[in-house]
Amino acid sequence: MRHLPLAALPLVLIACSAENATGQNAAAATGDRPFKTSIIADFESPWAMTFLPDGRMLVTEKKGEMILFDPNNGTKIPIAGIPAVDSAGQGALMDVVLSPTFAKDRKVYFSFSQAGEGGKGVALATGTFDQASDGTTKLGEVKVIFRATPFVEGNGHYSGRIAFSPDGKYLFFTNGERQKFDPAQDPKATLGKVLRLNLDGTPAKGNPLAAKGFHPAIWSYGHRNLLGIAFDTEGRLWEQEMGPKGGDEVNLIKPGLNYGYPLASNGDHYDGKPIPDHRAGDGFEAPKVWWNPSISPGGLIHYSGDLFPQWKNSLFIGGLSSKSLLRVKLDGENATKADQWDMGARIREVEQGPDGALWLLEDGGSSQGRLLKLTPEAA
Repeated sequence: MRHLPLAALPLVLIACSAENATGQNAAAATGDRPFKTSIIADFESPWAMTFLPDGRMLVTEKKGEMILFDPNNGTKIPIAGIPAVDSAGQGALMDVVLSPTFAKDRKVYFSFSQAGEGGKGVALATGTFDQASDGTTKLGEVKVIFRATPFVEGNGHYSGRIAFSPDGKYLFFTNGERQKFDPAQDPKATLGKVLRLNLDGTPAKGNPLAAKGFHPAIWSYGHRNLLGIAFDTEGRLWEQEMGPKGGDEVNLIKPGLNYGYPLASNGDHYDGKPIPDHRAGDGFEAPKVWWNPSISPGGLIHYSGDLFPQWKNSLFIGGLSSKSLLRVKLDGENATKADQWDMGARIREVEQGPDGALWLLEDGGSSQGRLLKLTPEAA
């Protein structure tokens, strides 16, 4: 649920801090799951999902398929009109989110990796959901509205997560640093950044770093592989990203701040070379929580439902290498680790259903690719 009617974000730059950079509160893995898990369907390497107003779902698959799925009867309908996807490595048909005005314009936003001049990169596109009377379904008027710059060689760290601002006026889009390290600090590149765009894909006016010579779309920088982004009920923007060897993070995203990578991280490079840890006064914004060893975070939601009232105002994160579902408790601008449940499979995506149930997608790599529905034990 990524486009709730919440308060608008401020554009005032907030001073950097290293609060909560050390002394992490550990959340022990919980063996007993306080929920019932129902297997609803199986997909081919699914990546993301979103609910339509009628309770059906759009599900993206790594190789480039978008599926219209009805959880009530199991019907799967392939959606035509998706552009060619370069799915090598970590490439995929990635996120899918409904327009804030979907009921009026039937517009769908989605992201995918593609090849182009200079190499490969992540693209953001729109299309109009169209289902004929015979059930045939397509995205019409498909248009790429934004591409990461520059395109580079390689198949990793595309990111590509989408979230709408609470007032529905802006679109936030994540661009990974593509395993190239330095672009995360490059003011001209969109790689390793959170971007704020208009709904047509152009850079939003008033972005905090444009006057300093940065690419005009940049909202925050110094990120690695940003695989989750969500607003809470107070309009705060939260993001999770894969760190290097260790140092997976949950960040509170504020305009204009530098989150440090690759100059600061609570993990180290895979070749063993150290990266300076976040510390007070280093000029970088430290994560609110972090994990070492890694959990390999997948999707991210802020939970606002009624089915699990004890978990309101929590973030839920899918764990890939950790094969887990994780809960992070929020308290204003602070976050603490709360629960980590072993799911026995790599969890790529988490979503909140219309009734407040939690829905998970296994990633279909070394896991099966199932769609799971979590409900209270007594339900």
